[in-house]
Amino acid sequence: MNLRYVDTSILVAALAKEAHTARAQRWLTTAAPGELAISDWGIAEFSSALSIKMRTGQIKVGRRTEALRAFSMMLGQSLEVLPVVSGHFVTAARFSDQYSLGLRAADALHLAVAADRGATLCTLDKRLAAAAKALNIAAKLV
Repeated sequence: MNLRYVDTSILVAALAKEAHTARAQRWLTTAAPGELAISDWGIAEFSSALSIKMRTGQIKVGRRTEALRAFSMMLGQSLEVLPVVSGHFVTAARFSDQYSLGLRAADALHLAVAADRGATLCTLDKRLAAAAKALNIAAKLV
């Protein structure tokens, strides 16, 4: 079984009601038990994304509360949480040094964790998927 590293873009879409919600939800239901993972960083990024949506008026407090509750349940049931270690930051910096890829530090860190575990990075972000492929990291655009 191939471990699939779930980018935050999929989780936010699936739980916060946006343009790609149905697609993200469908994709999540295709996973076998123990197949999906995120990193410790993904947990922080998910909460940050919901806070940004609140501040910008994209969601109301009730939707944010529901999304956080659903995410918490996923963490306990269907998502393996991979630790982020100091070596991942070094790798992320190496990936970010390739300026033509246009990677943000957060995305480079996701790629470093996925690469370390030999996981396929799954994302809704076309730029991130292209960067993964350029770095010889398995990627799937959902």
